[in-house]
Amino acid sequence: MKTPAEVTAPGPRNSAWTLIDSRMRTALDLPADKLDALEQAFVAQIREHGWHSTSVLEDDEGPGFTYTTGFWVSLGVPEVMVFTLSAEVAHDTLWDVYREAKGGRRFPIGVRVPDIFANVDSFLIPVGKQHYAEYLGWSRWFYGGDEFSCVQLLWPDKQGRFPWQAGVEQSYTRLQPDVSAAGWTKALSQ
Repeated sequence: MKTPAEVTAPGPRNSAWTLIDSRMRTALDLPADKLDALEQAFVAQIREHGWHSTSVLEDDEGPGFTYTTGFWVSLGVPEVMVFTLSAEVAHDTLWDVYREAKGGRRFPIGVRVPDIFANVDSFLIPVGKQHYAEYLGWSRWFYGGDEFSCVQLLWPDKQGRFPWQAGVEQSYTRLQPDVSAAGWTKALSQ
């Protein structure tokens, strides 16, 4: 697989949203007879809509989460993952992010974003590659490895505080694990 040739897209200095080399090889390039029925359905979803969402249920090891596959190859923007929201709410939120990105919007990374959710601010923080194998299985299969970007979409507790802020509800910090490369505070507005 070719590594994407990254070109910084218009937007804030700290933006991780990039354009990628259109020659990047993905599962879209595989012949259908090399894919099983589940893989064919997954690829068909990306061909039709530009992306696919995968939801993983909560278990003893951690909260449920939803992540995208296709943002990177279709739009040249990072895949997005979000923890603890219901699959339906996560999908609708990610669909809105996709539509805005398709329209040319580039969300800032590591700074407060006021309008991804209707009533609360959010942050987008880069996901560390060391977490890809644990959380992004279908995306890794689709891209043939870890040569794509992903960000974690974070939402605040009921008082508007984020996991790295003083006074945040302790139960809340378990709902959104830190999957950044070196801790959320290091990823803020770099």
